[in-house]
Amino acid sequence: MKTTLFSQRSGLAWAGMWLLGITSCGVVQATELVYTPVNPSFGGNPLNGTWLLNNAQAQNDYDDPDLKDRTAIAGTSALERFSSQLQSRLLGQLLDNISTGNAGSLSTDAFIVNVIDDSGALTIEVTDRATGEISEILVNGLAP
Repeated sequence: MKTTLFSQRSGLAWAGMWLLGITSCGVVQATELVYTPVNPSFGGNPLNGTWLLNNAQAQNDYDDPDLKDRTAIAGTSALERFSSQLQSRLLGQLLDNISTGNAGSLSTDAFIVNVIDDSGALTIEVTDRATGEISEILVNGLAP
């Protein structure tokens, strides 16, 4: 009798598991998986580009060993930058004065600029101080 009782219990257990499996199949639902890229290079939202770049730069711990060598050669001090900007400004002002009929000159460490206005014929002479080479620019047809 013990064997029949054990087999009855085992049959009931299998029947219960089978019944549980059938009833749970109606509750399970599935949808189609759709891939949406994040990177704008691969079709993602273009607004993610800045965020991705900032994250990549924040994680980048690589130091370029040649960077120090390049900045040492091409690096400029604040005084050199100020002097260059001042020279550009003065040269621009000198060329603006041409429209009012004023001539003038500008002398720097690197070059000398002479602006000569001869009745609408404009001559700009640029002399390189290091080599002594002179470049001449002629403009005709200016009316002050």
